[in-house]
Amino acid sequence: MFTSQNAAQSVLLHPKWEELKTKNVFCVGLKTKALLEENGFNVVVYVDYASDLAEIITLIYASESYTFFSGNLRKETLPKALKTAKVNFNEIQVYETTLTPQKIKTAADGILFFSPSAVESFLKENKIKNEICFCIGNTTAEALENNKVKNVIIAQQPSVEEVIEDVIEEYK
Repeated sequence: MFTSQNAAQSVLLHPKWEELKTKNVFCVGLKTKALLEENGFNVVVYVDYASDLAEIITLIYASESYTFFSGNLRKETLPKALKTAKVNFNEIQVYETTLTPQKIKTAADGILFFSPSAVESFLKENKIKNEICFCIGNTTAEALENNKVKNVIIAQQPSVEEVIEDVIEEYK
């Protein structure tokens, strides 16, 4: 299981990654799916959110066992659902996200966020006042909700391109 491109890219850097190509893959994100398929993996299920992946696995594929390739800041959504449903899985952390907070001194009308960790990093040094926040998906938007940010636009499909289209639509 992969819930990010970062996890897939990290696994592809391992010298023995090709041994995994015989396994069926479950993943989050169209670009993650494309990356894995380009490298010869058989993607059985892909969805836009980890919560959807958890639901599919627990309802349809619960009797199988899994390895979850993850990062250090991943959400509990998938592991929690699998544990609750008693699905057999192990988790291997294959990459680490490091926050890089920086004070932004230039005023902006909008801010684009592509991950919950980006929200966290930004808010360590900055405040959101009246800016419109454009989010790649629901999980990223939830990170803003926790900070009582009201002016949020969420991409209909979680992709960089969709976020940019939302920005163009908002400011044209």
